[in-house]
Amino acid sequence: MNIIIDTHIFLWLLNDPSKIDKSYFKHLEDTNNNIYLSSMSMVELIIKSSIGKLKIDFDIEDAAMKMDIIIVPFDASDAMQLSNLPLHHKDPFDRMIIAQAMSKNYALISDDSKFTLYAGNGLNLIIPSIS
Repeated sequence: MNIIIDTHIFLWLLNDPSKIDKSYFKHLEDTNNNIYLSSMSMVELIIKSSIGKLKIDFDIEDAAMKMDIIIVPFDASDAMQLSNLPLHHKDPFDRMIIAQAMSKNYALISDDSKFTLYAGNGLNLIIPSIS
């Protein structure tokens, strides 16, 4: 399975994996899955760092590579998917990551509850399993 991880999941994997719901790890650790980070997550991190909202003192691309996470470029098809995306919320980075997952038909892991609003529109959202 191809899975895009949301920006905060990437940061938690780097800094505090205990914040990630344990049920996500069966997908993240499955060697049959390809784990991706959107290039839009990189943009989000760089912008937030440049305006002082977040401290990024590491090379994002290098960190992803060391974790076997593939950076997936945001392309024209992904951008066009935005025109089909309902406006459930206004965060542009979230919307681009959601559109990219839908455009590429990749699953998406996020703890952002707003993402569930897009599941009915074709988003394959991996949600925590209930034990």
